[in-house]
Amino acid sequence: MTRSELVFVPSPGLGHLVPTCKFAVNLLNLAEELCVTIIIIKLQPPFDAGIDEYVDSFSSRGDRIRFITLPQVEPPPLEEFTKSVENFLSLLISSYKPLAKDAIINNKWRDSSPKIVGLVIDMFCSSMIDVANELGIPPYIFFTSGAGFLGFVLYLSVWHSQHGREFSLSDPDLDLPAYADLVPSNVLPTFAFNKEGYAAFMNHGARFKETKGILINTFAELEPHAVNSLASDPQLPPVYTIGPHLDLAGQKGREDNKEEIMKWLEDQPPSSVLFLCFGSMGTLEVLQLQELANALEQSGVRFLWSIKMPLGSEYGKFDELLPEGFLIRTKDRGMVCGWAPQVHVLAHKATAGFVSHCGWNSTLESLWHGVPMVTWPLYGEQQMNAFQMVKDLELAVELRMDYRMENNSDGGIVRAEEIENVIRCIMDSENPVRKRVKEMRDKSREVLMESGSSFVSLRLLLKTILDGK
Repeated sequence: MTRSELVFVPSPGLGHLVPTCKFAVNLLNLAEELCVTIIIIKLQPPFDAGIDEYVDSFSSRGDRIRFITLPQVEPPPLEEFTKSVENFLSLLISSYKPLAKDAIINNKWRDSSPKIVGLVIDMFCSSMIDVANELGIPPYIFFTSGAGFLGFVLYLSVWHSQHGREFSLSDPDLDLPAYADLVPSNVLPTFAFNKEGYAAFMNHGARFKETKGILINTFAELEPHAVNSLASDPQLPPVYTIGPHLDLAGQKGREDNKEEIMKWLEDQPPSSVLFLCFGSMGTLEVLQLQELANALEQSGVRFLWSIKMPLGSEYGKFDELLPEGFLIRTKDRGMVCGWAPQVHVLAHKATAGFVSHCGWNSTLESLWHGVPMVTWPLYGEQQMNAFQMVKDLELAVELRMDYRMENNSDGGIVRAEEIENVIRCIMDSENPVRKRVKEMRDKSREVLMESGSSFVSLRLLLKTILDGK
């Protein structure tokens, strides 16, 4: 049997590596002749946290998947980071092109020489299309966010041709083809208002059109309007909805206090706990933490609250951040922790609601487990995810759709009364959002079964890749 190889280049960070690996494993399960190489670009500590442990978890999967970690290069000047994180990351990844090309050429498999049939590139890695072209390998984009946000990225060139500038908060509501509702400018991602970040993403969107296909970590039943909009665009290559690809086992090596957390959940009544978690990079300032604590206390609900410590705070010293006596007064119905095993908490029968930063992986995980979300976006494309989930899809309860981590000290504090009202709303067993989320839970699982929409899309993609079309 002639073997074929797919090479993946995910963006740095677990949030991109995990769905890439899950996608790759699904392809391996569908095609025995396929093998996979995943090229790792690592950031400087602490932004590389968990990468090595996650890669090591694949050591027992045999000889059909391997990882090549590239040597670190000199990053772009720090001033580029302060101007725009997105542009800094794009410049950094571009500087890895020679190393990625060398790794593809010189790292041979021990027992065979498979034909490379595709280079699957992450959404931030569009510069790697140059490597694919130089080596004569068909390039594909793996978009780890949703179809709606992809539609916005592709729209940037249209906006620029009409206005010749980045966005402004004073711009009127936007009629974006990928969204069913008009999109207010205050839910656009922060990079859209930043000259460098805007230009970086506009370039990414333009380059996506040079590929042989765009693969999206979503499913057609979740985002029908956005998917139909993309599929009907004659300027785009074929679009494949191949998700959801999730890490349902949870990250290895991040066990911290998992046993204690899961034991606490076991002691709670079914559908009684509100879970609050803001992702691996999401932090709230002390004043906001205190308002949130007051809301939880006043609401009377049971809660599990994962807090990422603000810069300069000592890990685990929650009593120094929260209102005096809060931990004592709520100890019989609440638990505060640092890291939490998110997928295991969402899967637990006691969990009834999820206050989330609306990262795409977290959004898909909440839907997979049928746990409705309260939207509290912080950075990246999370504001647009929140808007889509609340307005377009009616699958989440709105706290804020325009909150930004970098602006939470200048009048952007969400007050306890507002938070408390939303907590009561999400925990209401009669809230119609609950029923819709439960229905989407079933659909998210059906799409990956044989004859499901994502399964069919994966099959079609695989045939296209292996046939070399």
